[in-house]
Amino acid sequence: MSDYTGLYGSSSPHDHAAHTTSSIMRDVAFALMPILIFATLYFGWKALLLTVISVASSVFWEWLFEKLLKKPITITDFSAVVTGMLLAFNLPVSAPWWLPVIGTAFAILLVKQLFGGIGKNFMNPALAARCFLLVSFPTIMMTFPVDGMTAATPLAYLKTGALDQAPGYVSCFLGVINGSFGETSKILILLGGMYLIVRKVIDWRIPVGFLGTVFILSYLFGGDGLYQILTGGVMLGAFFMATDYSTSPMNPAGRLIYGIGCGLMTVIIRFFGSYPEGASFSILFMNVVTPLIDRYTVRRVYGTGKQHLFKSAKNAKEGEKP
Repeated sequence: MSDYTGLYGSSSPHDHAAHTTSSIMRDVAFALMPILIFATLYFGWKALLLTVISVASSVFWEWLFEKLLKKPITITDFSAVVTGMLLAFNLPVSAPWWLPVIGTAFAILLVKQLFGGIGKNFMNPALAARCFLLVSFPTIMMTFPVDGMTAATPLAYLKTGALDQAPGYVSCFLGVINGSFGETSKILILLGGMYLIVRKVIDWRIPVGFLGTVFILSYLFGGDGLYQILTGGVMLGAFFMATDYSTSPMNPAGRLIYGIGCGLMTVIIRFFGSYPEGASFSILFMNVVTPLIDRYTVRRVYGTGKQHLFKSAKNAKEGEKP
């Protein structure tokens, strides 16, 4: 008889991924740091101050909620830190100090914690807070000064037809333009995104589908595709916000569809809407569509045919067992 002494039984999972929530969030924060350094040097110390306030208030709201409800404290997983950084990066440098405090309260308390915490929110907290602030304080959120002077963003110049005043490709790529202080330097955003892809923190399908769709459709609609991805929040959104695990599809095919959908919605808003930017709203829209994408891109179980796949999706829709 075999001797099983020393063997122990345990529930799944038996194989663990190399990444943890904390390591993933630390990688994202690390990838965002060069962007913050550039913003501080170009826009001034106010960019750093707003980021510190945003991160501190984000961590505080998460700690307070979990403390009051006697839940496990999760502020050490760095997810609140990343939310605070991303929200700050979507603010103009002229924003008052209290704006990120209100924004992080909306992001952490309403969008994240009330739905169960990390992994259970159905939309990106930082983007939801940005749109909330944009609707609530439009004048503050749409004022972009540099060196004490306020000027329009490149997308605003395109929207009004003032093409002769719009900055060139190099200025947009380097980030020496007006806009939210964390979205201007495309070269640093690109390098940060490449770092996350190499580290296998994010899937390349989402940013490639997103940026590729904006690039191609912009030319089809008579615009400049390259200029469209070098301006506004498309690149920051494609690498750092659309790729949020909780709000993006689980399967490779679904992620590509999701990225294409983000790009399609962005182009529609920019070219046919009254608002010059569209990346934030498009990502939030696709966040809501993600469960539907997951349902119809579920991987086929080995040994079953397509009929089983569609039956499972239909039963799931009707609330029945497959």
